Amino acid sequence: MHLRQLIASSCRQKILETLSSLRETHLMDLVRRINSTYTQVNRNLQILEREGIVRIRLYGRMKMISLDRENAKTDTMLKVLKMLRNAETKRLGEPS
Repeated sequence: MHLRQLIASSCRQKILETLSSLRETHLMDLVRRINSTYTQVNRNLQILEREGIVRIRLYGRMKMISLDRENAKTDTMLKVLKMLRNAETKRLGEPS
């Protein structure tokens, strides 16, 4: 999947931003933190896992999620999100 398609989903953006500040979390905590649904978060996590951006580990029935920080795509995605956030902050700070 192309970077543009990966970054297009606001849910994936929220997932990446949240995981960037955490070492690891479980799926339901992630759902709560980004204020989304289990189905939507799980579907987007599967996409990010296929791309090698996140790691999903099962501990019994609990899914633990973390970023794969060794993957160059992960680093690129986090840099792009930071640039977008900075641009949005700058735009909001300027008078209309």
